[in-house]
Amino acid sequence: MLGKIKTKQEKGEIIAYSESAVVNNAAVVEYCRISMAALSGSTAGLLGLTGLYGFGFYIFAVFGLWAMLLLKAGGQWKKYFISRRNLLTSGFFGGLFISIWYGTCILIEKMFRFKGLYFLTKYVVN
Repeated sequence: MLGKIKTKQEKGEIIAYSESAVVNNAAVVEYCRISMAALSGSTAGLLGLTGLYGFGFYIFAVFGLWAMLLLKAGGQWKKYFISRRNLLTSGFFGGLFISIWYGTCILIEKMFRFKGLYFLTKYVVN
C-alpha cells in the first residue's frame, strides 16, 4: 500500500517521508544509475580501459553521478533522499555488472571491427 508515511528520528526531531515519493525518487535514481553504468562501460570499452583502469573509470562515474544528484537536489537533499550514503552505494554492484557487460561488448566489437578494417586495407594497399 503506497502512501504510507516513513519516519526517521534525528536530533530529537521526527522527519516524515511519503513512501510514494521515496519510491519514485529511488526509481528515478536507479534509471540514472543504469544509464550511467551503460555509458561509462561503453566509454571505457571505446577507450580500451580494462582491468583496474576500467574499474577506476566506473568508480569515477559513480562519484560523478552522486555529486550531480546532490548538486541538483541542492542544499536541501534531505527533502528528497533519506541518506546520502544510501544514494551512493545502492545499486553499486548491479551498475558494475552492467558497466562490465557494455564495456566488454564495445571492446570486442571494436577489436573485430579494427581487425576487419586492417585486413581490408592490407589487401587494397598490396
